[in-house]
Amino acid sequence: MFVIRFNSGMTELGTTGRTPSRRNWRSAVRDWGPDGNERLTTSVALVLLALLVLETLTTLSLRSYLAVHIFLGLLLLPPVALKLASVGWRFVRYYTRSNPYRLKGPPELLLRLLAPLLVASTVTLLGSGVALIATTHRGGLLLTLHVASFVVWGVLIAVHILVYLTRTLRVGAEDWRRRADRVAGTGGRRLAVVCALFAGVVVALATYPVQQAWLSHRRQSRHDERRFHASKAPDRRSLSV
Repeated sequence: MFVIRFNSGMTELGTTGRTPSRRNWRSAVRDWGPDGNERLTTSVALVLLALLVLETLTTLSLRSYLAVHIFLGLLLLPPVALKLASVGWRFVRYYTRSNPYRLKGPPELLLRLLAPLLVASTVTLLGSGVALIATTHRGGLLLTLHVASFVVWGVLIAVHILVYLTRTLRVGAEDWRRRADRVAGTGGRRLAVVCALFAGVVVALATYPVQQAWLSHRRQSRHDERRFHASKAPDRRSLSV
């Protein structure tokens, strides 16, 4: 059944019961339901999985790949924020007794117990890394915190990946396949993932001069330390006399 609506002298043809095209983001995300939320979570998880593999590989030789490590760490910030927002939305909807989310069921018990530690270690890891660069610190408490949080985060993320890897690989690409079953909000979720990745690239590129300044300061400090220790070292010729 078609209806004609008159708005500010303009005629608009639509169908009864059609959802308005202009809605706030909360309404849009609510309409996705738990299935749409799962697709967003797993979709951005695929992006994070690829980036985190690269980031972890740089730690095998930080002396050679420290610049890449810093660049990727900053690039990760928006995608990680999107992942936390998606998971946080599910958490809120489940514990505010939203029927669709209650029917979907809670996450695995082990993951629910580890979730606060995983979130805290993730925030600490990324936050301490940003603080190291922003304050031009090269060591001290911030570096200790960064390393310690990386160790804790590494153990927790390994468990997280082992539990969710199969589901992520199965569901994460559904919004990007032409013949996949459609869930409301496909375009919005695609846009969210692309925008998060683009924002990460912008953050990493915009802070590139700061990254280079920090690396230069670090190299200069290491050079000064070597010269200082060399000046304090005893002369071998005087010892041989």
